[in-house]
Amino acid sequence: MGSTVPAYELLDGTSAPAVGLGTYPMDDDQAQQAVTEALRLGYRLIDTAANYRNETGTGRGIAESGVPRSEVVVTTKLPGRHHGHEETLASFEESRRRLGLEQVDLYLIHWPLPRIDRYVDSWKAMIELRERGLVRSIGVSNFTPAHIERLERETGVLPVVNQIELHPAFPQDELRAFHADKGILTESWSPLGRRSPLLDDPAIGEIARSHGVTPGQVVLRWHLQLGALPIPKSGDPQRQAENLDVFGFELTEVELAAVADRPHRRQGGDPDTHEEF
Repeated sequence: MGSTVPAYELLDGTSAPAVGLGTYPMDDDQAQQAVTEALRLGYRLIDTAANYRNETGTGRGIAESGVPRSEVVVTTKLPGRHHGHEETLASFEESRRRLGLEQVDLYLIHWPLPRIDRYVDSWKAMIELRERGLVRSIGVSNFTPAHIERLERETGVLPVVNQIELHPAFPQDELRAFHADKGILTESWSPLGRRSPLLDDPAIGEIARSHGVTPGQVVLRWHLQLGALPIPKSGDPQRQAENLDVFGFELTEVELAAVADRPHRRQGGDPDTHEEF
């Protein structure tokens, strides 16, 4: 099956599909099966990371799907233990080998780890990887405006995306506004609110019924209308298909407000202090 998913234009002139498949916390076998099925359903963006320990399975799933490599945007991420210029270059080669790919489409710094203070060195290495044609686009994950402004100040190069925790219980208005001002695409991890009762919320359920869709589809549509790119994780083919089928309806301004009308709190780590090696 081909893909009918619209795309976002990125700062560097490339593009990314408006919805992707997340793979955390799948193992290699689960990732292989999920990625194969997702690509056959029409997904064209696959998100993994060295720290997910499923790059090998992800790569096998891409190969097994039969979808032309040129159609797939493959994202992976640099782990904290490999921050630094030379370490980043070596870590990328390990990721590329596990994925079985000549080129990675989108390479992200997974967390900034400001206490370690080597993310600028890693960014310079990623610029080099892009210039050598080994990476198509470079970005970051879990970075704050201060972290991004430092990258721009010291290298002159902005990330094309920042992948952040984003869901109706943590809508990140200020950070999204900063991204919009800089032309950076917001990617949403945990878009359905991991470990939260979001999909059982009566208000979201009522909106879903009025549109003839599921609560999950309502939340993913909320992301799209914010201009964000959600990457929901699912290994179930029916759920994968539902998560991709979010372009045939539109939420009103009142419905958008209702989706996020709840206490706001972060569920994952704080980028200023969280360390993941």
